[in-house]
Amino acid sequence: MSGRGGLAHRLYQGEAGLNIIGRRKVWFTVAAVGILIAILSMGIRQFSLGIEFSGGNSFQVPASVGTLQQTEDEVANALGKLGPTEHVVSTQRIGGTSTVYEVRTTDLSPEQATQVQNDLATHFKIPAEQISANRVSAAWGGQVTERAILSLVIFIVLVAIYLILRFEWRMAVGAVSSLFLNLILTAGIYSLVGFEVTPSTVIGFLTILGFALYDVVVVFDKVQENTRSITASSTQTYAEAANLAINQTLMRSINTGLVALLPVGGLLFIGAGLLGAGTLKDLGLVLFVGMAIAVYSSIFFATPVLVTLKDYEPRIQAHTRRVLGRRSAVARGEVTPKGARAPRPAEEAEVDPEAAALAGAAPKVGARPTGKRPTGARGGRPGGGNRSGGGAKRR
Repeated sequence: MSGRGGLAHRLYQGEAGLNIIGRRKVWFTVAAVGILIAILSMGIRQFSLGIEFSGGNSFQVPASVGTLQQTEDEVANALGKLGPTEHVVSTQRIGGTSTVYEVRTTDLSPEQATQVQNDLATHFKIPAEQISANRVSAAWGGQVTERAILSLVIFIVLVAIYLILRFEWRMAVGAVSSLFLNLILTAGIYSLVGFEVTPSTVIGFLTILGFALYDVVVVFDKVQENTRSITASSTQTYAEAANLAINQTLMRSINTGLVALLPVGGLLFIGAGLLGAGTLKDLGLVLFVGMAIAVYSSIFFATPVLVTLKDYEPRIQAHTRRVLGRRSAVARGEVTPKGARAPRPAEEAEVDPEAAALAGAAPKVGARPTGKRPTGARGGRPGGGNRSGGGAKRR
C-alpha cells in the first residue's frame, strides 16, 4: 500500500510503533555477539590469504585439458614429488577470451616451478609454453597491506572531521563506530566463508565504507532536523525524536540497500557462482555482506549510540525529566494535555429545559420592570391624555 494508510506513510508519521531506540540494549547485544563471533573466527580460522599477500606461485592451464578438479589433482601430484610442505592453496576458473584454470600453490623456487610446469605439460600432452607460470613475492603483499591500512586511517579521520563540522562530535562517534562494526563483521564473515583475501577484497572494504557513511549521514540528517530546538518542546524527548527520524528514513534505507544489493548479488551469485568467474567472488562477497551490514548498522547501531551519548548531556537529561514529569502530571489530571479542551463547569454540564425557560422569563438583575400599556394610551402617560389636559383641542 502506498496511500495514507500504507506502511511507508505510517513509518514517516511515527505511527508504525517501531520502538528502535527504546530497545537499543537488544541491538547492542546483537552487535556484541556478532563482534565476538567475528573475532573468534579471525583468531581461530584466520584468513585465507591470496598469493598477493602470502606469496606463492600460480599456474594457468587451458580449460580444454579437462575439468578444474582434474587440473587441481594433477598439480597436487606434481607438488607431492617436491616435498610434503608444498601444496595447492586455491583453484579457480577464469573466463575471458580463452578460459583457463588457475591453480595457486605455496612459494616455489624457479627450478621447482619449472618442474611442475613440465609435469603438467607431459600429463595433459600440451606444449609447456601453453602453461603460464608466475611467482608473486610476499613483500608486494605487505606493501599492499600497509597502503590499505593507511588509506583506511585517512578515510576515518576525514569522515570524523566532516561529521564534526556538519553535525557534532557525538554523531561523529556514532558514525565511526558503525563503520568499524561494518569492517569487523564483514571481515568475520569473510573468514568464516574462507574466501581468499586479494587486492579486490581490500578495494571492496574501502567501497562499503563509503556506502555505509552515506546511509548514516541520511539518518543523522533527519535526526538533526527532528531534534532542532528539542529542549523547547514539552511533549517529546530527544530519544523519541531520534526514533521518529529512524522510522521516517527506514523505508528509504531499505529501498536504497535493496537497489544496491541487486547488482552486487548478480555479480556474486551469477557471475561467480553460475558463470564461474572466480575473480569476481572476492569483490562480490565483500560488497554484498558489507552493504547489507551497512543498512543494519545505520539504523540499529549508529543512532542508538548517538542517543546513548546524548543521554549523558546535562541539558538533554533536564529536558527528558521535564517531559516525563509533565506526562506524569497529565496522567494524574493535574495538567491539561496540550490541544485538549478544558472541561466545562459542573453546573453547565447538564441543563434542565424547564429551568432554562424559567430563567429566560425572569428579569435580569438591575433591569426595570416592564408592564403592559393601557389600551389606547399614547405617549406613555397614564390616562392616555395629551399635554393640554381635559381633552380640549388647542386652537
